[in-house]
Amino acid sequence: KMHIGSQYSNNTCNFTLWAPLVGEVAVHLVEPEDKIVPLEKDRRGYWQGSIADIKPGSLYFYQLDGETDRADPASNLQPQGVHGASEIVDHKSFKWNDDGWQGVPLEEMVIYELHVGTFTEAGTFEAIISRLADLKELGVNTIEIMPVAQFPGSRNWGYDGVFPYAVQNSYGGVDGLKTLVDACHQQGMSVILDVVYNHLGPEGNYLWGYGTYFTEKYKTPWGSAVNFDDSYSDGVRYYFVQNVLYWLENYHLDGLRLDAVHAIYDFGAKHILAEMAEAVAELEQRKNRQYYLIAESDLNDPRIIRSQEVGGYGIDAQWSDDFHHALHTVLTGEKNGYYEDFGSLEQLAKIYNQGFVYTWDYSPHRKRYHGEHPSDCASSQFVVCAQNHDQVGNRMLGDRLSNLISFESLKLTATALLLSPYIPMLFMGEEYGEKAPFLYFVSHGDPDLIEAVRKGRKAEFAAFHEVDGKEAPDPQAEETFKQSRLNWDKRKTGEHEKLWLFHQKLLQMRKNVPALRNLDRNQLEATVVEPEKILRIQRHHQDSQILCWLNFSSETVKITNNNKSGTWKKILDSSEPTWGGKGSQLPEKLDGASNYELNINPYSVVVYSNQ
Repeated sequence: KMHIGSQYSNNTCNFTLWAPLVGEVAVHLVEPEDKIVPLEKDRRGYWQGSIADIKPGSLYFYQLDGETDRADPASNLQPQGVHGASEIVDHKSFKWNDDGWQGVPLEEMVIYELHVGTFTEAGTFEAIISRLADLKELGVNTIEIMPVAQFPGSRNWGYDGVFPYAVQNSYGGVDGLKTLVDACHQQGMSVILDVVYNHLGPEGNYLWGYGTYFTEKYKTPWGSAVNFDDSYSDGVRYYFVQNVLYWLENYHLDGLRLDAVHAIYDFGAKHILAEMAEAVAELEQRKNRQYYLIAESDLNDPRIIRSQEVGGYGIDAQWSDDFHHALHTVLTGEKNGYYEDFGSLEQLAKIYNQGFVYTWDYSPHRKRYHGEHPSDCASSQFVVCAQNHDQVGNRMLGDRLSNLISFESLKLTATALLLSPYIPMLFMGEEYGEKAPFLYFVSHGDPDLIEAVRKGRKAEFAAFHEVDGKEAPDPQAEETFKQSRLNWDKRKTGEHEKLWLFHQKLLQMRKNVPALRNLDRNQLEATVVEPEKILRIQRHHQDSQILCWLNFSSETVKITNNNKSGTWKKILDSSEPTWGGKGSQLPEKLDGASNYELNINPYSVVVYSNQ
């Protein structure tokens, strides 16, 4: 297969640029010497050539039509940022220590989403390593890193990346990311990287100048769409399919999370997602191991994760935003924006039983029917969360659930998430009730763009201003970024520690209790006890059964247990003082032969097991 960009091996570097509309292309070496080497064009519009006696670390541009210097669209590293030259990288020089690593199976994953810049004080890949043991002790076995493709400046969520192949220089570049992945694998942890194939950021996006990478056929929230199905789309498709393989092969990543695939427009007979899935399947054959593609999509469309044999795209898993929305609205009572579609406990029960809330149901917010039944898809194909970077960071004040609901409700949230039959994802700091906000921040260099981003954020939250008189924090200010850093030491203090230990306990149960470890939602019944606002979940697998009551009411609720079989032993009660609760009157055992009146405290949860 043809490699895009610069490919270094044994003192020689091969260059490949796809630019069918450009008249002439040369490599312009700028360091260590100034030199121009013309490239040859093939009939498909690829310019190729090689330079001998060259060292890694050399800097170069592509010179277009004898006049314009442009960084490599497939640059591996931009040491001087988005406007500077590209660096030649020797991917073979890194010494890996992960021989034989096979990755964590999808159905066993416990994912932890983190942002490199705010997860630690140093804000680098290598600084994360000292925290891995802690995450492992918690029960996390997979970290998901928000995008690291080179973006302008040093502060950004990562969705303004403009070099899909280059690792952010301020985070530690190529070797920094490899060192982190290698360390994770030695701890038995998988690494998923968030990648963005639906748009490029506004600053430093020189792909526009090639005339082929974008199309005016479709509009996205970020402007013109990436060209996946218009004229000259073959080279664009190849560029992004190769990008998938580039990350998995060169950085030993275990999977990729594909950002907002609903904003990828492709009406060709073979969808670009299907083409990516096929390329990964071939890589799996070659490497004799599994890799995972996980899509973020708001379409509730099972086609994304159905196998290609039945007309699906063959992506391994997708986010179920419905889970977040249903849980969030029941906990907070919020009804603004898309939350108007949610708010009932029945919806939460439906998602446990079916995977989505909207399965071709009428959506008041969208004013149309939405979603489809994913009944033929496995439970392990859905990733769910109670918080993530979007749902926290797109609030005006970046406030987490720990600022919106009580400590007791946070334990309820953790249980609802971690005892679901889906792949759970925690957002960094959630496990100990971090209070610091996660705000929207950028560090653009273009004054007009900075002003446009400020205005955009203000306009987006105009409706909120009247409520509390507060303004959205300035995204460009360094202070906004600093406020978003975790207060990591809090996890060892007071209620924070209790919450951390509670998460740890739930994750141990998820791993050790067969009824919880088995993710088949067909072996689960979720029902609502009305009007008491109780969600009752029963799960079973072979001879293991659990019974769980979650009280979403502000009152103590009396319910009758009419489960007639066997003896049930209490294995978790969030009201107990161990977990910072006020004490519980619930019996340690339930004998199936008798009817019990159970008093369940406000915003509390109890789990019984019958093995």
